[in-house]
Amino acid sequence: MRQYGMLIALAFIVVLFQIWTDGTLLLPNNVSNLIQQNGYILILAIGMMIVIIAGHIDLSVGSLVAFVGAMSAVMMVKHDMPWVLALVLSLLIGAVAGAWQGFFIAYVGIPSFIVTLAGMLLFRGLTQIVLEGQSLAPFPDGFQNIAKGFIPEMGPYTQYHNPTLLLGLATIAFLLLREWRDRKRQLAFDLDVLPVGLWAAKCVAMTAAVVAFTLTLASFHGVPVVMLIMCGLLITLGYVMRNAVVGRHVYALGGNKAAAKLSGVKDKRVTFLVFVNMGVLAALAGCVYAARLNAGTPQAGLNFELEAIAASFIGGASMSGGVGTVMGAVIGGLVLGVLNNGMSLVGIGTDYQQVIKGLVLLAAVGFDVWNKRKAGR
Repeated sequence: MRQYGMLIALAFIVVLFQIWTDGTLLLPNNVSNLIQQNGYILILAIGMMIVIIAGHIDLSVGSLVAFVGAMSAVMMVKHDMPWVLALVLSLLIGAVAGAWQGFFIAYVGIPSFIVTLAGMLLFRGLTQIVLEGQSLAPFPDGFQNIAKGFIPEMGPYTQYHNPTLLLGLATIAFLLLREWRDRKRQLAFDLDVLPVGLWAAKCVAMTAAVVAFTLTLASFHGVPVVMLIMCGLLITLGYVMRNAVVGRHVYALGGNKAAAKLSGVKDKRVTFLVFVNMGVLAALAGCVYAARLNAGTPQAGLNFELEAIAASFIGGASMSGGVGTVMGAVIGGLVLGVLNNGMSLVGIGTDYQQVIKGLVLLAAVGFDVWNKRKAGR
């Protein structure tokens, strides 16, 4: 219910606003704009989900987004550094910031709430110092394409974007192969599986969704570059959390830290790596946001941490830790993104938008609490 319930809710919200906006929501240009508008929040949500699964919280990511964006602006605008080198150094800055916070949380024992609250203030102040209260612009075209670019067209002329069609076919093949392998593995261990009819219906529904999404993007400019970045993170970190030892240790720590330690989990190292990962993803989100604005600005990243936390909880994270998926974080972020975009298209003011998003978050967490109480009974 936690996984598929929110996916069904996302589909319902999309259909609702598609009708309410007279078909504007799912126009190809608006779908591409929706992805590019919310790319940095989805990147943050993926990292925040892993932090919450481990039983922690990170309040500093919004300020770290601003600080990394400021540093990238200084490197490229003031010192004429090649944008590729500036991007790599920006990610290293994020890793160092995450390691700094992870050290105090994992090895010193200070609660993550306090450490990251201090980090929020620290990185926000450093952003003001680095930029001297002013914005720096513009960025090279290659750097801007991280947030605003699309993969180039190739092959013969057709009505659709050829590389996007190929990526769509590869995605369908990957999803169907994974479903088949998972079902085969479950049957080998005598685990419960969906009946053949329901499983086939699930595969058909996934294929239809991917085909519709692929054709929508391919009829405009194709797949945005930021979407490729998000898909790479989704596949890589999703695999790590599902199959790698360190990913299972993260779930173990969040579920029951004492039992995990007694089982031999190196809790300090795992916690440290979780915050290093969060720092790198915050840096990446900072570069994407700066590239979209085409400027490093002191006001960047305001309330991004709240958006990422909300996306994680809407996507199925639990306050007590140990529960959640990387895909759930993306679904939660898309729920917020579609709500923002749809309400803006129909002319709902930002004041009412905040009220509605708050109620959605409250409902998601309330559902988690209700689900636990039901399981306890």
